[in-house]
Amino acid sequence: MDNYMYMGTTGRHRNLVTTLMNRIFNRVETGEFYASQEQCSLVFYGTKKSSNNFDLVDVKAIPDLKRFLENITEMEHVEPDFILFKDNPYIENKKQTRTAGQPDLIVEVWSESNTENDRAFLQNLYATSEITEHWYIEQDSNKIECYMGKKQLPNQCLTNVLKTQTGLEFDLRYLSI
Repeated sequence: MDNYMYMGTTGRHRNLVTTLMNRIFNRVETGEFYASQEQCSLVFYGTKKSSNNFDLVDVKAIPDLKRFLENITEMEHVEPDFILFKDNPYIENKKQTRTAGQPDLIVEVWSESNTENDRAFLQNLYATSEITEHWYIEQDSNKIECYMGKKQLPNQCLTNVLKTQTGLEFDLRYLSI
């Protein structure tokens, strides 16, 4: 089942994230996506304090799913501004709003409140999954830095239609500054 999740945001990036969510939500009617608008956390193995000892959860490699779900609330987590599961598997614990998996797309909208350490940690965490595309938008810019795992992709710009590596398109041009 495909899913995307809307995460907590502020200011201009709320408009960016809400528009991303709405563009995908419009496709729910055609059966292409299943959408959830709940705030949700993305769990990972390891800790935020370790320099490089962390990974997004590979759902296919979980040996004991029942035990994993029992302990999911104890795991470290992050709250990306936007995540999309389309082709990649995930596990959702709705009661504690925790999700595990390697999303197809993660979007972070950077603002002044994001420290360099926060940014570096999130980029390194998302890069642990070779199947996850992750985008970074500066709140006061049209430039979007794009990656697939650790590989940097060509930058995109809000003045153009945005495209994922798998062909999804997002027309956010009216949000450009």
